[in-house]
Amino acid sequence: MPVEFLGIATTNDASETSARTTAAFDPAYLERIVRAHEDNGWTRVLFAYGSSGPEPAALAAYTAARLQSIELLLAHRPNVSYPTYAAKTFATLDQLSGGRLSVHFITGGNDHEQGREGDRLTKDDRYARTHEYIRIVKQAWSSAEAFDHHGEFYDFEDFVLDAKPVEGHVPTISFGGSSDAAFRVGAAEADIYAVWGEPLARTQEQIDRVHAEAAAAGRTTPPRIHAAFRPIVAPTEELAWEKAHRVLDRIEARKAQLGGQLSRRHPIDRPENAGSQRLLEIAAAGDRYDTALWTATAKATGGAGNSNALVGTPEQVAEALLAYYDLGVRVISARGYDLLDDAIDFGRHVIPLVREGVAARDRSTARAAATAEASADADGAAVGTGERVA
Repeated sequence: MPVEFLGIATTNDASETSARTTAAFDPAYLERIVRAHEDNGWTRVLFAYGSSGPEPAALAAYTAARLQSIELLLAHRPNVSYPTYAAKTFATLDQLSGGRLSVHFITGGNDHEQGREGDRLTKDDRYARTHEYIRIVKQAWSSAEAFDHHGEFYDFEDFVLDAKPVEGHVPTISFGGSSDAAFRVGAAEADIYAVWGEPLARTQEQIDRVHAEAAAAGRTTPPRIHAAFRPIVAPTEELAWEKAHRVLDRIEARKAQLGGQLSRRHPIDRPENAGSQRLLEIAAAGDRYDTALWTATAKATGGAGNSNALVGTPEQVAEALLAYYDLGVRVISARGYDLLDDAIDFGRHVIPLVREGVAARDRSTARAAATAEASADADGAAVGTGERVA
């Protein structure tokens, strides 16, 4: 089965390890970093959402006009627009990009960040609203006739969307979260369920939960699984670990410079969302797991989003990612600390190895299926001639 790779699209080069050297809003840098992904084997890039950041739909449209093959993942928070308007925006972007749009719905795990844009709902109510929102967007995309909706959060009549997504393409919906409410909503509605990189055993637990909730919602096919990591890669294992500790030192220095935290959206001493709490719990129990997973970066950032690292040579990081593929992960998010150079290096040196490993697994599966089919045919022929089958 295919494996996909998700990178990041940003308008400046700031990260947890360094202040920006570009302008705060630099369209040339945006085009440069997305082109680096497009030229080096990545599937799509994420246009992230934050209350103080640029509007991601506009950035996606700008990018679609300048790059012809990279797919676009638009992060969207339901509190910022009515779902009929959002469905129209998404369909327009899908048309402009020639069917390259996907949408990642963010319910919001921090009350203060949500409140910056006037969202005062409780966390459980936010998830209920997101569930209703996604269903409306799906119906707007698919309905040829005008429809009414009278729900808990939205109420309208006689809506029909003239500008549908590109014919034959329905934008993929992805969703993430580690709370009970997140699993229920995402497993019921999403095409892709996103989790942050955790040890293999803990990742398996989350995959099992997604599958169980999808079955409970009546789905026969569960969402594909997306896992996110911070790769720290070097030509030798020793150099990779030296690089990893330099990254950690730079995170701590940056944190000290900014008064003890790295983001206004994520107070690192008291994360509210279940995913960050899980990452900190794992980091407290140990800093190295499996073959390459390193949790020190998650601990230093307070479990701020995608923050567990994979450390090693390209071959070691690829093998670690293939272990997640074997669990059922089909979308890999990998964002380095040097956003541009790490995107190029990961694309050149790791992505081909992972794809080769996946292709080898596909060939092995096909051979096993062919052998099993041939054996079944032989057994059937033996029975048909009256021969005894052991």
